[in-house]
Amino acid sequence: MTKQAETDHRSPGYAKHPGYRVDFELSPRRVRVEFNGEIIADTTAAMLMRETRHTPVYYFPRADVKMETLQRTDHNSYCPFKGDASYWTIAVDGQEAENAVWSYEHPFEEKTEIKDYVSFYWGKVDHWYEEDEEIFVHPRDPHKRIDVVPSRRPVRVMLGGEQIAETTGAHFLFETGLPTRYYLPAADVRTDLLEPSDTQTQCPYKGIASYWSAMIGDQRFEDIVWSYPQPIAECPKIKDYLCFFNEHVDAIFVDGAEIPQVETAWSKR
Repeated sequence: MTKQAETDHRSPGYAKHPGYRVDFELSPRRVRVEFNGEIIADTTAAMLMRETRHTPVYYFPRADVKMETLQRTDHNSYCPFKGDASYWTIAVDGQEAENAVWSYEHPFEEKTEIKDYVSFYWGKVDHWYEEDEEIFVHPRDPHKRIDVVPSRRPVRVMLGGEQIAETTGAHFLFETGLPTRYYLPAADVRTDLLEPSDTQTQCPYKGIASYWSAMIGDQRFEDIVWSYPQPIAECPKIKDYLCFFNEHVDAIFVDGAEIPQVETAWSKR
């Protein structure tokens, strides 16, 4: 049986993992992709794929992609829920991004709706836009919510056996699927124990974060605290507040009770 024939029947993935989800829904946003100064995809009919344990991914109708800028390759990959993926290299004015585009041309029966769409690896193109705003890291999930709420409940942070922060003026950030984060006024943090880091990260929901490391005695805690000096317009309440990794401090106390540590993507660094 050929590989193509193998993907003409039902997915083996759902039988083993019946709770696994691959949702494919129409986005109301105009989405564009830029590479080497040229817009190579521009659509008002983007589909947003929301898959278990994955960040959201935009898929584009082929009619809205400059397929002439793509060169098919021999590369392929396999997904037990979607099927075999074919790949293309982007080539624009002498600049290439190898295997930057993929499509499920013969998907499993459960996902036939993805057949005529292509997608791009986020970091292999130069810019992404929703309407006229550049977006970063990955598409924002319309089913994800972030609330930033000021609280007078006392918050204490312990690190390296020292109390490094104490406040009754924290902003609690509640984000779907993640532990509560406690953003603290800089005036209530032992900033004398912090050293600026060159590290920066981007969040599609908050903006660009700057980091600090902490020196406590002879212990150094790399990139243990972060802040958003210029958060995106949708998340202004955390501007210039400092937040410690729950996963890596000794403890965080709220209202005198220690907050349980949970496993997240940031637990192992």
